[in-house]
Amino acid sequence: MYSPRYQGSSQASLFWVVLFSSALSVTGCATTDKHPVDANRASKAKSDAADPYEGFNRSMYGFNMGLDKHLLKPIANGYKTVTPNFMQTGVSNFFTNLKGINVVLNDVLQGKFEQGASDTGRFLTNSTVGLLGLFDVASDLGLQNNVEDFGQTLAVWGVDQGPYLVLPVLGPTTVRDGAAIVVDKAANPGTYVPGTGIVEGINDRANAEGALNFIDEAALDPYVFTRESFLQYRKNLINDGKSNSTDYDLDIDADVDVGEISSAKPKETSATQKPKVDTTKKLPGHVQNGIEVVPGNVKPSGAAFDSMSKSFDNAALEFEKASDKMDQMSKKKDRLIAVKFV
Repeated sequence: MYSPRYQGSSQASLFWVVLFSSALSVTGCATTDKHPVDANRASKAKSDAADPYEGFNRSMYGFNMGLDKHLLKPIANGYKTVTPNFMQTGVSNFFTNLKGINVVLNDVLQGKFEQGASDTGRFLTNSTVGLLGLFDVASDLGLQNNVEDFGQTLAVWGVDQGPYLVLPVLGPTTVRDGAAIVVDKAANPGTYVPGTGIVEGINDRANAEGALNFIDEAALDPYVFTRESFLQYRKNLINDGKSNSTDYDLDIDADVDVGEISSAKPKETSATQKPKVDTTKKLPGHVQNGIEVVPGNVKPSGAAFDSMSKSFDNAALEFEKASDKMDQMSKKKDRLIAVKFV
């Protein structure tokens, strides 16, 4: 249920951390839209496009939560109780290293040859010196653990993610990523060892305990919380952590000119009120309020930079004076203490 396709417990933990931060940004944002009804409709339309099977997905989400409550959670709690922490870490490292083969293959398929060489070195180091991956020696050597799967490879090849889906036991995914699970499983040697998937799933569930408790306590709608966070997490992986300006929707009123936008001055609400007009002629090189105004470009003038530099110099001098005074006071205090004990 809790995504055994992710790169072991360390990467599963990363998934939940990113899930928290992205979901908090979703739930914590406030809107100042003048037309909340239109904004809600636009948001609902966008949600419907990404999750056209919401009815099925919600029922499957409820099934997974029920299965977790009555079966998976008790097993995971028992596993954490009887297994020492160092053994849990070793198991997590083992499964992370085992999936290193998938990472290297997808590095090559995506044309990331330099990263592929690094991931190959990481896998070989942990498989030998790290005793089959039980110890993460490669991280101490500066070889970071990357997350690459066939779903990301399909995205790089231009395959659309398709609708959001919630699968039994496996949990949140998309049509593209769900189909890619088959390839990822086939490339993972652990798939061909009976019982390995069960141990991995229990380990991942044990590591996700804090995340699931947080969702239950903090989210008004845990289903939406999980969906939006998962989609943002996958987008972040596909873009290799690089933000894209098209990922953010900025609602700007059509009747507002860009040159009139100001965070410090609200719009005039009365028809009789007229905005103040600056009659100063703005020519190239004209300095106004410390800013040199050039047509099509705005940049600080030399005078403004000189003023800032002087301010920093004055602040540095004051800091040095204060530091000297503190040193002198400290020396006087030491002498008084010495005299007292003499």
